[in-house]
Amino acid sequence: MDRIQRLITGAASDQLSITILTLPTDNDRQAIKIARQLEENLKAVGINVRIEPRADAELLQTVLLEHDFDCYISRHPGGYDPDFLYETFHSKFAPEAGWQNPYGFVDTKLDELLERQRSTTGSERKEAIGEALDRLAQTHPIVPICVPDERRLVRTDRFDGWDDHHLGTRLGYLGLEPDENDFEDEVVLNAVITDSSPSRNINPLAAAYRYRGPFIDLLYDSVATRDDDELRPWLAESWEWDESVATITLRSNCLFHDGEPVTADDVKFTYDLLDDTSLGDRDGQSPAPRYRGVGDAVESVTAVDDRTVRMRFGTSDEVGELAFTVPILPKHIWKTAVKDRLENGAEPIQGTWDLVTTEEIPPIGSGPFALTEQEPRSHLRFERFDDHFTRRGYVDLPEPRVDEIAFHVEPNSSAAVDQLEAGNADVTGSILGSETVGDVPDGLELVESESWTFYHIGFNVRNSPFSNLHFRRNVARLIDRESLVADVFNEQASPTVTPVTGEWIPDDLEWDGSAPYAPFFRDETNSGDTGELDIEQAKREFERHGFQYDEDGEYIVRS
Repeated sequence: MDRIQRLITGAASDQLSITILTLPTDNDRQAIKIARQLEENLKAVGINVRIEPRADAELLQTVLLEHDFDCYISRHPGGYDPDFLYETFHSKFAPEAGWQNPYGFVDTKLDELLERQRSTTGSERKEAIGEALDRLAQTHPIVPICVPDERRLVRTDRFDGWDDHHLGTRLGYLGLEPDENDFEDEVVLNAVITDSSPSRNINPLAAAYRYRGPFIDLLYDSVATRDDDELRPWLAESWEWDESVATITLRSNCLFHDGEPVTADDVKFTYDLLDDTSLGDRDGQSPAPRYRGVGDAVESVTAVDDRTVRMRFGTSDEVGELAFTVPILPKHIWKTAVKDRLENGAEPIQGTWDLVTTEEIPPIGSGPFALTEQEPRSHLRFERFDDHFTRRGYVDLPEPRVDEIAFHVEPNSSAAVDQLEAGNADVTGSILGSETVGDVPDGLELVESESWTFYHIGFNVRNSPFSNLHFRRNVARLIDRESLVADVFNEQASPTVTPVTGEWIPDDLEWDGSAPYAPFFRDETNSGDTGELDIEQAKREFERHGFQYDEDGEYIVRS
């Protein structure tokens, strides 16, 4: 009977089977190649596998909001500050929907370390982060694989200044110097992107549509903005710390795109909304599915007067200031949106109710650009907001120099590059896939930016078999990072065993080709990568931890 079953489905009736969710080839060629390698290795050790590609938003919907998955392979946005680990892995967020702990991972020891890094600074914080990373490497809610090089192509004949700021941030699109001789009328910057999500939904709280990119930060201001390694006042003129309290002075006479003034009350409202999207209408809170970690650092917000905000934090000021980067939302728009939905009978179910998923809330911000046109799966157009504070001569910040930015959606990186070569676009706004970055075409220039995104496998630890630590650990050892970087990424990535980059990685977790969490690809002396999966060793490890093989020792059976 088992033989017949295997002929029909590829698996015996009692064989352990799992599904790997990932992106289709056009969306992310590297992710699906990683999935195929893992599929091959899992099948070799007796586990049946089905790969299920899903488009960006559908994958995020399933993983972040529905929690309906075995495991998935994708790129995580990571963070320039390691505090994103708190949101990503703390046990308190396991029941919630959103970017907060989608794995359902619960570990009190890790929680203590993640909390300690929030209340300390300097070497003490770095030590806590190092211990947290060690704990993650031992418990495996995810398997970090590699950090891809972050590369974009630009044309230099119409604009200058591409290297001044990170092109994944708002500052990357401000301060660009147009060659006036190339423009007869309006100065339009044309960018091409390979992710259609922002063209389909620009709600800043819609977790399934928000991965990474400058769109929300072009549309909405924040109290501060990230500029290389520092946070700079943005909507704030300044801030001062008195122990755990920050007093923020907002810039004067700032406006939303509909002409309404930006006040301290809007700032307070934004943090109140992130904490509870029902605004206290229900007994239980309904936190936003985005910005949960940084919002959780805020204990209280007080609007002292129109331009003064007082914020109390339960963390160090170093972590507290990360909360200054959330988009400030207009109270007169969003309070009405909440009220209308509740009056019409909507239930504010955390992370999934209409307020945090809909496209219908007017995209009114106070940022340097206003949204003027949005065509799903086609394009977005932003028009310069001439009343923006960066246009004031005395403000020492990059200002928008172009009249309009148009983001055009292309199906993949190759098509995006074609648009630049044809002279139809100025920049590839999305990070290029490694398969498209070879010899740089004439007339184009390669811009490399600091990268903190990482490819990984994420496990749903709520359910068997990934609720079993030993199973996760053995699956992690089936990943050959070195061969993936060489064969899938064309060496345009760096292997990693941690979800953070740079100075925060402790010495014992620095990748040197012989990390302590080595896969089943090494010889008996563990002296080097053999490139061949040791199937028998892997099977022995599964058996050693209680997994049973069929009588022929061919495949793992359900217990």
